[in-house]
Amino acid sequence: MTLATATKRSARGVPGRRPTDHGAWFLVLPALIPILVLSVGPLLYGIALAFTDSQSGRTQPTQWVGALNFQDLLHDTLFWDSFRIGLLWAFGVTVPQFFLALGLALLLYQPLRMRWLARALAIIPWAMPEVVVGIMWRLVYHPDAGVLNETLSHLGLGEGKDWLTGTATALFAVIVVGVWAGMPQTTVALLAGLQNTPRELHEAAAMDGAGAWRRFTTVTWPAIKPIALAITALNFIWNFNSFALVYVLTQGGPGGRTRLPMLFAYEEAFRYGQFGYAAAMGCVMVAVISVILACYLVGRLKGGDES
Repeated sequence: MTLATATKRSARGVPGRRPTDHGAWFLVLPALIPILVLSVGPLLYGIALAFTDSQSGRTQPTQWVGALNFQDLLHDTLFWDSFRIGLLWAFGVTVPQFFLALGLALLLYQPLRMRWLARALAIIPWAMPEVVVGIMWRLVYHPDAGVLNETLSHLGLGEGKDWLTGTATALFAVIVVGVWAGMPQTTVALLAGLQNTPRELHEAAAMDGAGAWRRFTTVTWPAIKPIALAITALNFIWNFNSFALVYVLTQGGPGGRTRLPMLFAYEEAFRYGQFGYAAAMGCVMVAVISVILACYLVGRLKGGDES
């Protein structure tokens, strides 16, 4: 066998065999198995449960009812009211959360004194559990001894209000808490994008006579736009699926004014024992929010391509 022939056979490889790397699967399995067991499995089980009449405490076996639960949902005005409240909550938290986080990220990006301390303090709300945040803000909103009412009284801005149990103020009050609790995460993501922006671009724009706003629109925003789009979409999903924070603050009250869809499904499943009906609610929420987010992302991406 000549050297040229051996080289050609080595390049072609062994006929009939495809190059595979079985070792890669063993590296992926430790991360893949928990996802399948803890995420994909319960999701498929919940979808299947939505087509049954599963209830707690019943002695008869669970029956397959098809789309009956979904038909009942179409006429359930309480569920659609909670869905509307959930959308108001999600938009009401996500939009101000993004703009406030953007302003804070731009501030923390500047070469200020003790900037490391300011960055550490900015992420404290993010590091606190939602239950702790809810209890803390219940004390702030307390009608008799709350910090907010005491401050308003000392400033002469009126008598104290019952913020969390008033029908006109409850939703606004919990939205404020949601913005405060979630803003640090958005700030960290945007600050990371700002730090990856080359300073030479800002210096070149400044030498060309561009002001602060012009530098932001031509240099800063194009650099952080992909991160802003991603974190906004994630925040919308997380806010729409919120449960613990609102549950601790109001438990869905007063009169259902803050009953988010997750709270409504929780009550149907664990207070009234309607597991199949609650699972159908979960399927509807996942489907509708996926469609809304898909339209939102496609519109933003098309807008970015045209610009």
